[in-house]
Amino acid sequence: MTDDRKDWYFEYEILHNRPGLLGDIASLMGMLSINIIMINGVEDARRGMLLLSRDDRQIKRLRIILDIMETIEIRKLRRPKLRDKLAVMHGRYIKSDSDDKKTFRFVRDELGVLVDFMAELFNKGGHVLIGIRGMPRVGKTESIVAASVSANKRWLFLSSTLLKQTVRTKLMKDEYSTDNVFIIDGVVSAKQFGEDHWRVLREVMQIPAVKVVEHPDIFVQQSDYTLDDFDYFIELRSDSDQEITYKSLEPDQSDEFSMFDF
Repeated sequence: MTDDRKDWYFEYEILHNRPGLLGDIASLMGMLSINIIMINGVEDARRGMLLLSRDDRQIKRLRIILDIMETIEIRKLRRPKLRDKLAVMHGRYIKSDSDDKKTFRFVRDELGVLVDFMAELFNKGGHVLIGIRGMPRVGKTESIVAASVSANKRWLFLSSTLLKQTVRTKLMKDEYSTDNVFIIDGVVSAKQFGEDHWRVLREVMQIPAVKVVEHPDIFVQQSDYTLDDFDYFIELRSDSDQEITYKSLEPDQSDEFSMFDF
């Protein structure tokens, strides 16, 4: 038997808190045969819920009843977006750029949220190109690997300096899998002007799979790709005040990766 229930995201602001308020809302949903899957505080004086309902008319009825309640104000009642699900899971919204909706910002203390966020992106299916910005040793590569594990994906380094310098110039047949997460270090690849390495990158870009590029701004300087080709950007900082600068990371043929100091 198939499950035809739809998931919904409900967020409300508490205007007048009183004992039993949450219980009243939960009881109302129970009478409407709406299931509460998860609940958490998502902002000051706000709660978020993930709901399941078989009948869209019950969601409309819920809105009508809640609209007349003087103790709360509905903020959102919609099919859940990725940010909604993560907000309920972790109790806060992830930060996005007000000008560029494709850019999401994290600090190192939020690595758990970042891993869950990337794991959701990895499971979208098809071609997904993600750029991740951040200074060395902030946790970019480790987060990508952890998200791959969470998403039950195999990760494959095409270029990296995580343990040692890695530059792939060919792949085995089974490595061209759509279930892989392909990881590219934009600085390392930019230093490699060999055609074999860039041929592999071009081949991988044609695969309907997840590709994650560290230092995407430098990567596009040495390739035919542009920042518009990316679906998402992630910025990871040690703290909210840290500046992400590429001055010391720009390709220099005379500099044998000394700026990484891993």
